[in-house]
Amino acid sequence: MAKRILNLSVNGRAREDAVAEHTLLLDYLREQLGLTGTKRGCDGGECGACTVLVDGKPQLSCITLACRCEGQAVQTIESLASNGRLSALQSAFNDKLGTQCGFCTPGMVMAAQALLLREPDPSEDQIREALSGNICRCTGYVKIIESVQAAAGALAATTGEAS
Repeated sequence: MAKRILNLSVNGRAREDAVAEHTLLLDYLREQLGLTGTKRGCDGGECGACTVLVDGKPQLSCITLACRCEGQAVQTIESLASNGRLSALQSAFNDKLGTQCGFCTPGMVMAAQALLLREPDPSEDQIREALSGNICRCTGYVKIIESVQAAAGALAATTGEAS
């Protein structure tokens, strides 16, 4: 099994790890780094449970080779909380009951995070589009959309922008 040295940033921390060339990003994060917040769902890039951000864009880690992230910044659900405090987005999912069983939540939150980074005041249609690659088997998505809207409002309030 051929290995190579992988240089990247994970959750703001520079990494240099020996990784088998066929290692999926999901397996690298969960098994090698112990970041188990990213979930293994369908294993085929269809459910979105494994969504992480790579250079700020949502990426399905179950179909991405870790080596393809050379020199890039990977962000997982673990990066959002700071000093033991949930981010505004995580708090909104909790407060608005957007989590349901919680299995899809990390992927949903990361897809929503990517949206809010590029569009701080998204419309409902933009939220639906951003989350369209993420499947929740528990809900009709209403609470998830409300969670993202609440987070956008909370973020706008902290930056002084109108929502």
